[in-house]
Amino acid sequence: MSFESLPAGWEVWNDEPARVVLAYRPDVFDGADFPAPCMPTIYVSKGQRGRRPGQHDPAPDAAWYVTLYLEPEIEADPDVVDTRAEAEAAATDIARQFATGQVDYRALYQVPRPDYFDRLDDLTGRE
Repeated sequence: MSFESLPAGWEVWNDEPARVVLAYRPDVFDGADFPAPCMPTIYVSKGQRGRRPGQHDPAPDAAWYVTLYLEPEIEADPDVVDTRAEAEAAATDIARQFATGQVDYRALYQVPRPDYFDRLDDLTGRE
């Protein structure tokens, strides 16, 4: 996949034929400044990400899922598209929305974390 137009702060963390992981600011989500498990990530996968280990490769006609994760158990609803090119565009769009403050990450949490949200707001330039 090609992600030349990712907004600042986002980088390709892993790129495989049926899965790509984009990471937001891995330089600060290192456990010292921000908890590493809280690093915002976008998973792009052919077929649903939760497949069990040992299952066969996804079917050639399987859909692509693009999902923003804020923590391992905190995720936005996935975008589901037909092709890898559409998945790349959707992932780039989600990264852009996150970078420009259009993602309401507070709404994704069932248990509010106001201190963490304030720190994340500072990191992402939100007010």
